[in-house]
Amino acid sequence: MKHNLLSLFLLMLCISLAPADLFAQGTVKGKIVDATTKEPLPGATVILKGTNQAVPAAADGTFSLKVDDANAAAILVNYIGYIQKEVSVAGLNGTKNLGAITLSPNVTSINEVLITTNSYAIDRETPVAMSTITSDIIVEKASNQEFPELLKSTPGVYATKQGGGFGDSRINLRGFQSENVAVMINGVPVNDMENGRVYWSNWAGLTDVTKSMQVQRGLGASKVAVPSIGGTINIITKTTDATQGGSLFYGIGNNGYNKVGFSYATGLTEDGWAFAAAGSKTEGNGWAEGLQFEAYNYFFNVSKLINDKHTISLTGFGAPQRHGQRQNAQNIQEYREAPQGRRWNADWGVKNGEVVHVEDNFYHKPQVSLNHYWTINESSFLSTAVYASLGTGGGGGYGTDRSLNLDTIRTGDKFSPYDLDRVVDINRASTDGDARAYLRASRNDHKWYGALSTYQKSLNANFNLLGGLDLRYYKGEHFTELTDLLGADYVLDNSDINNPNRRAQVGDKINYNNDGIVLWEGGFLQGEYTNGTLSAFVSLAASNTSYKRIDYFQYEEGNQETDFVNFFGYQAKGGANYNLTENHNVFANLGYFEKAPFFNAVFQDNKNIINEEAEKEKILSYELGYGYRSATLNGNINLYRTSWKDRSFTEPIFTQSGDVFFANLLGVDALHQGVEVDFTYQPTTKLNIRGMASIGDWTWTNNLDEITVFNEDRTESETFGPIYMKGVKVGDAAQTTAALGMSYKVVEDLKIGLDYNYYTNYYADFEPTTLLTPGTKVWQVPSYSLLDLNAVFNFEVAGLRASVYANVNNVLDTEYISDARNGDDRFDDDVNGDAIGTSVYFGIGRTWTTGLKINF
Repeated sequence: MKHNLLSLFLLMLCISLAPADLFAQGTVKGKIVDATTKEPLPGATVILKGTNQAVPAAADGTFSLKVDDANAAAILVNYIGYIQKEVSVAGLNGTKNLGAITLSPNVTSINEVLITTNSYAIDRETPVAMSTITSDIIVEKASNQEFPELLKSTPGVYATKQGGGFGDSRINLRGFQSENVAVMINGVPVNDMENGRVYWSNWAGLTDVTKSMQVQRGLGASKVAVPSIGGTINIITKTTDATQGGSLFYGIGNNGYNKVGFSYATGLTEDGWAFAAAGSKTEGNGWAEGLQFEAYNYFFNVSKLINDKHTISLTGFGAPQRHGQRQNAQNIQEYREAPQGRRWNADWGVKNGEVVHVEDNFYHKPQVSLNHYWTINESSFLSTAVYASLGTGGGGGYGTDRSLNLDTIRTGDKFSPYDLDRVVDINRASTDGDARAYLRASRNDHKWYGALSTYQKSLNANFNLLGGLDLRYYKGEHFTELTDLLGADYVLDNSDINNPNRRAQVGDKINYNNDGIVLWEGGFLQGEYTNGTLSAFVSLAASNTSYKRIDYFQYEEGNQETDFVNFFGYQAKGGANYNLTENHNVFANLGYFEKAPFFNAVFQDNKNIINEEAEKEKILSYELGYGYRSATLNGNINLYRTSWKDRSFTEPIFTQSGDVFFANLLGVDALHQGVEVDFTYQPTTKLNIRGMASIGDWTWTNNLDEITVFNEDRTESETFGPIYMKGVKVGDAAQTTAALGMSYKVVEDLKIGLDYNYYTNYYADFEPTTLLTPGTKVWQVPSYSLLDLNAVFNFEVAGLRASVYANVNNVLDTEYISDARNGDDRFDDDVNGDAIGTSVYFGIGRTWTTGLKINF
């Protein structure tokens, strides 16, 4: 007995004298995220190893677990479809923040195959500069913003709402406009096949179902033959990885903003099926006058895990909408004189007491894709997608017989809307019944079919080989549709030589009617090497672009279509990432590619005459980067340089008499270079601080000795020059931007956030043909900064999880110019680096939204 008591006493003495950090005691916190997308994994389970003690991750992926078991040395993190991860907590004493705990999808996860085939870049592995916006950030900050605006705090990005109409936002990346930024949704390219542009109104509702959005600046990691000069934007929608349940949403905001939406997902059933659907309706009056809109959004996904080798997934989405536009930018002084100030819009009218959007946009571009994922064996994998997109719609406007200037017929002064009732009276008073003025729509319908297939083969533990095909067929149908006779009997149209002196009625095609056909055959081959701390890739891609034009009005039957014009392009790129330690990594990449000129550079002035001088564009780009990762601080710095040669310009030349000529500019070169820094600092699970700075130097690098001007029938009119472009700054985007943001959990269920953005060194866009005098300057837009606030409050009602969201954008109602186009010094001697003659859009003032989301 004495011996036992002595042993117990000695044991307790040893324990009391042992170092406190020998045993795990205290609280461990962290955030559980997807290893690739960095998307939080709500509901993931954190278990104290060897015990029954467990907690679930919150909606934003964060967790807090009290550790009071002296024998506990680790936690186990689990999430359905992901590989379990063990994290050591040995030596815990007090509170420890583990930072982001990354989970990797297992080999049967649909999320894994989506990431594999959708060109997603992986942190500390893919050697490109990237930024990822996760679904929780999108939900908290979407408000009445669109995809481009959600990226405004990303290095190298400049995004605006342009005229302010619903879906009219734009984005520039490293100084390149959207036609030179590749945009993909679930791996499918969506840039217009003729002009490369992205029309964000076609995808305005997809923010509700976006899983993550990644911006790859520069060369990017795309696994299709898309030559992205400025970068690549990858949008991944939610699929079968969505957990079972759904949500209802209702929101309101300034200027009659109103949104109602729903979502539902079955999750993955026991027999391998999964279904997800979402829909919404959004309407409002817009921040400026005459911008009323009505928009819908729908999304569905049906997937089937056939077995451990085959998965099929069918996805469809669309966003039909109609909205008023502020199509025409105005001189600053006119905004000052207008009673409406910044909200003035000259492009709408009144008829029978109702608003008529003389300039508007209406479009529906549904897209359906069928994907097949095949795990052939342990070392090879094949993914194939076939897709179709059928777009219908266009933009409105007015036409006249030139005896009537519609801009002078308004309800009051020049700042008032069009008086369309008066136009009706004028038309009805016409003795011949022909319209003096009418409303029309410029239609741009299209049919787009494509197939993408990617094969991946693991040759050994270190080397993967990938190859793929990218096939596309596109037919764009372009015509003017007569939409309102405004009281007239008809519109006399002589544009169709096969049917002259036609009395056109509502619904008829007038002015022009032509098709553009684009064929694309592309392929790529890529080798990837990974060995511990080193990862590298080399990629070769080639594509053939074929253009054909069919004109039904300007040419007689049998002579209406051209032969195909072919342009062969290719790209070669490579890069490497080296992880110096667990905290430090460096990367570099290099690429060169040649791309086909756009459709309008091949067929100029809307005619079937082929521009034999059309040149392929040549791009050389390289980049160096450094990254730092720790539990509390992530940071990146990278340097880039992109040389762009033989950019194709087909510029309209407007004379003072109103005649239009066209100039073919060849050999235009530019240099885009800069430095980018970004960081995220999370000292506690409650506070997150992020920031970035992007300093660009984008300049045109050569003058043009002489250019040729053609008149409307494509005969040579004159030559003039030189064009003094050398040293002129590239316009249309702020070359220097900075951002600072934070989010803070006031209490467990209340989070507030703010974002500050600063823009400077922004030069107005311009036509090169206006730079005819040495030393001519382009106007530099005044610098400006914006402040946004947001908050989210989570609570339970009737046993259901619910959230209230609130957003105020441009809190200080800052007055600023977001878009500018330089004047023409051929007609105005005062245009020399100042605002005189420059047309602008003022940015959107203070806006707010709030909404309630109930999850079930």
